[in-house]
Amino acid sequence: MTVENAGSEPDTDRPDTIEVVQHVARPVGEVWARLTQKEGIEAFLGEGAMLGGKGDKWRAGDGTYGVTRSYHPEQQVRVSWHADDEAPPTMVDLQMTPEGDGTLLTLRHEHLPQDADRQALSQRWDAAMHRLTQV
Repeated sequence: MTVENAGSEPDTDRPDTIEVVQHVARPVGEVWARLTQKEGIEAFLGEGAMLGGKGDKWRAGDGTYGVTRSYHPEQQVRVSWHADDEAPPTMVDLQMTPEGDGTLLTLRHEHLPQDADRQALSQRWDAAMHRLTQV
């Protein structure tokens, strides 16, 4: 099940933020294990991306790049995210919470510029989380 909050419309409380939420029928440990493998990292951030520890840089083949800002196993990954070399810095925060036998994934993309295509970004992150949780 996928629930998009503020997917096509900006959040009225935070117009610079989108949020995408998914419930996955897999335990947190399984989701985390996938995220920390090459295929999971690339599913999340893009082909060629490597997720490291706090302060490590990453870059994907599509030109997106950033720095790992927070890395808490089985809980959270927070990265700065630039759409390209000319784009302003934004933040992507992925939270993992146990929920029943599964995991609730909550992704917030924050500090978006006014001209950001929020619909396209919501779709990007929704698709990324689907790819991340596929086996």
